[in-house]
Amino acid sequence: MDNLAQDGNMREVQKIYDEAVIAIKRAILLQQVNAARQVNAVQLALYYSVGKFVSKNSRTGYWKKGAIDYISRRLQEQLPGLRGFSATNIKQMRLFYEAWSAGQLTASKSDYAIETAEVIKSSVATDDLTMQAGNEIFQQNPGLTAEEFQAISFTHHCLILNKVKQAEERVYYVRLSAAERLSVSQLKAAIASDTYRHRGKMPNNFVQSLSDSRSALKAVEMFRDEYLLDFINVEELGARDKEDIDERVLEKAIVHNIRDFIMTFGRDFTFMGNQYRIEAHGKEHFIDLLFYNRELSSLVAIELKTGPFKAAYLGQLNMYLQLLDDYIRKPKENPSIGIILCSDAEKTYVEYAVRDYAKPMGVAVYKTRDELPEKLRRALPSMEDLRKLL
Repeated sequence: MDNLAQDGNMREVQKIYDEAVIAIKRAILLQQVNAARQVNAVQLALYYSVGKFVSKNSRTGYWKKGAIDYISRRLQEQLPGLRGFSATNIKQMRLFYEAWSAGQLTASKSDYAIETAEVIKSSVATDDLTMQAGNEIFQQNPGLTAEEFQAISFTHHCLILNKVKQAEERVYYVRLSAAERLSVSQLKAAIASDTYRHRGKMPNNFVQSLSDSRSALKAVEMFRDEYLLDFINVEELGARDKEDIDERVLEKAIVHNIRDFIMTFGRDFTFMGNQYRIEAHGKEHFIDLLFYNRELSSLVAIELKTGPFKAAYLGQLNMYLQLLDDYIRKPKENPSIGIILCSDAEKTYVEYAVRDYAKPMGVAVYKTRDELPEKLRRALPSMEDLRKLL
């Protein structure tokens, strides 16, 4: 008995120690994250102030042609090992300032000393992009917060500024990168597949079928009307074109690249299985792909169709959602959502066909790498890049 009591006491003490380890570990990780964010914020502040300084002197003719190359070369000589201040990067800093501010690009010799002092002042500040830089940026872009802006690297910012021209669209990709913690490769793929214009466009009945309006709006915003499955190569699947791909072959290709598929589909998805089996009333039913989404607190069933959309597909999907809600869904979870992913769909026809169904459903189309214009194919990261990322 004494030994048992002693063992019990030891386990209790060890449990207390383990809880202490977890608490300290969380504190360390949080501090590391905060430190990284602070470093990034200071770096962005420096680049913004340098960009402002370079812009106001190079755009007015006060600096002659070749000034940026000369300044970059002299910086490298005077600060051996300095990284990030090549002539190309300094020009990117200028673009960074000009894109995010509405500053007047006028300057004179008398302004030179003032602008030089601003660079020095900004370089030692540690607050949100410095007060001056922060005010300039967020006054001109009210939909953007300092936390979102500072959450992504200068490389992310440069990619957005070089690939996206409209201010509202740039804000969208900054916020998307921050919210989903996109890598540079993932961001590049999102821009190439034009996520901005496809978001919230999928024909669906979410507003009518989901009683909770917040859940309905989340679902509308989360799903897109088109998904780029760039990891699927028609020729590698042994088909002449997309219409020749068998649905089970397409499913296997997606399962084989399931992490790529989840990256394409969005955040907070957990894969629960393919050909997910539900037995009810003496019948077996198999769902092509089943996911759970934490943001929506919903099961998400995806039915794959290699041809164009047909209204009959909705009846089958409706049955699957009924089975999921009755036999699989947990008590606190929201109603299951169904998506038909097919090769082609006419939006107004889908909206008409889906409107009277009580279960939340939508229809999206997919494209493979083979269908993209050559320019977009070159813009996408290679599969080798994605594998390194994963």
